Amino acid sequence: MGYFSKNRAFLSEIGDLARFTARFFRVAFQPRYEFSELIRQCFVIGYRSLSLVALTAFIMGLVLTMQLRPSMVRYGVESQIPAMVCIAIIREVGPVITALIFAGKIGSSIGAELGSMRVTEQIDAMEVSGTNPFKYLVVTRTVAATLMLPVLVVLADAISLGGSWIGVNIYEVLSFRLFLTQVINNLAYYDAIPAIIKTYFFGFAVGIVGCYKGYNSTKGTEGVGRSANSAVVMSSVLIFILDLLAVQITELVWDL
Repeated sequence: MGYFSKNRAFLSEIGDLARFTARFFRVAFQPRYEFSELIRQCFVIGYRSLSLVALTAFIMGLVLTMQLRPSMVRYGVESQIPAMVCIAIIREVGPVITALIFAGKIGSSIGAELGSMRVTEQIDAMEVSGTNPFKYLVVTRTVAATLMLPVLVVLADAISLGGSWIGVNIYEVLSFRLFLTQVINNLAYYDAIPAIIKTYFFGFAVGIVGCYKGYNSTKGTEGVGRSANSAVVMSSVLIFILDLLAVQITELVWDL
């Protein structure tokens, strides 16, 4: 019975999230549009994540270069380190790691914020006063997360490449212009465009899951903590699933 009850709860959760997502698309295109709140959320979400994303990206590029160099030297292709690191960061490592950092920072923040508003009955008060809390709280935060994650990924990729250049110069002297030339010569649209497109889906997943968990939080402070924690876990799992689907779709498209 325990096994079937857990599966039933899981399927019920998926169904509730699907209905919540459908409600988002139904409400998002209806006036009145909360442009001022959307701009504020874009600033808050981007600003909250920038420092952590930048630090993680720099360390990621530096460590990846230092870890990759011994193997490249062993096979006599150390000159290809900039190209290898660039492709790895832009195609996969940068988007996924940045999205996971984003999920941990923003997903938990949205879940805790909306959960606290639900517990303190602020959302109920908005409904009574005639305000549409779903549009004001959920739509703005989800759209802001969808728009800001690709921007953060582009910045993270650039910072990671800077960290990689420093990693290369720890062992040898390589000008930044030559490093950048090797990166550009080995980078194709096939590497960059699919990686950027999938980050919009990552950002949407983080935003909608965080809002869903917080908006439907149970009463009490324990429910708020549970909402924040489960928002991070669910959005991280969705990021991996979406990344797997994106890789498969990209391969199919480019094979046609």
